[in-house]
Amino acid sequence: MMGLMSCYSEFAVQVSDKSSCSGYKTVSNSVSPNLSPATQTAVTNLYKTTLSTGTHHLIAVTWCRSSAAQGLQINSGDDPTTGFRLNTNSRLFRKKKGNKSFEIKDTKFEVFYDLSSAVYGTGAEPVEGFYVIVMVDTELGLLIGDSPEDGVFKKVKVGQRVAKSGLVSRREHFSGNTIYSTKAQFSDAGSCHDVLIRCTGEDDGVKCPTLSVCIDKRVVVRVKRLQWNFRGNQTIFVDGLQVDLMWDVHDWFFASGSGSGSGQAVFMFRTRNGLDSRLWLDEVKMKKDEKKEFTLLVYGTKS
Repeated sequence: MMGLMSCYSEFAVQVSDKSSCSGYKTVSNSVSPNLSPATQTAVTNLYKTTLSTGTHHLIAVTWCRSSAAQGLQINSGDDPTTGFRLNTNSRLFRKKKGNKSFEIKDTKFEVFYDLSSAVYGTGAEPVEGFYVIVMVDTELGLLIGDSPEDGVFKKVKVGQRVAKSGLVSRREHFSGNTIYSTKAQFSDAGSCHDVLIRCTGEDDGVKCPTLSVCIDKRVVVRVKRLQWNFRGNQTIFVDGLQVDLMWDVHDWFFASGSGSGSGQAVFMFRTRNGLDSRLWLDEVKMKKDEKKEFTLLVYGTKS
């Protein structure tokens, strides 16, 4: 699991060779020098944790960052209750190291965290110098961040059963211009890929809005006349995997019928096995008998 988390650290990125996306056009300058990618305001990582008893739990870890707040939330499954909440900007709740216990549906969760030395990049989640440990019914259910060697970590780790866990989906929210830059690892054995979504318009000297999606600086999808092709899907192949790429930018052009472009667009990358014919899902849910899949959702709001 630590390999999955390191994928999103700017200090541990592995970019695959050209063969992973062969056949696609290479772009030497995907981002205009006058524009920087939009700001990531929140990211939610959904993990599936399997205890030694065979019980499954979905744990959602949300990092948020804005001018007013910066912090962490942890939920379990589809329960609307936020079991753990930390706002490091708040005068009342800015304790950056400690632990907290809570119960959801007769399951006990205990969170140990240390963000006191966390280093943040341009995104909402820290990239190093931190850890978050989630204990589920006395088992080590989730470990995010660096491997700490302090007393808390050693106390938690020694003598504890370790549950199996894996990243199921990642949901990112951006605000600003229409350039979204992120990273994704579509399988445990695959490489970590650079993903760039760019929508151009009249400000870029393009008469009709155009959508371009690049994987490792290679264009895998290009949609012209985006205002009329505001929804669609296309299959791409990454690391030998079939990945469904879907976009919905309707609300950019027709939000509340005003045409103000103030709505939210969504882009989804979802690995798919050959027997699965479903393409668009509003929410990603895992059943016990489903094969492991990964979904990346990118939400973009124009400022």
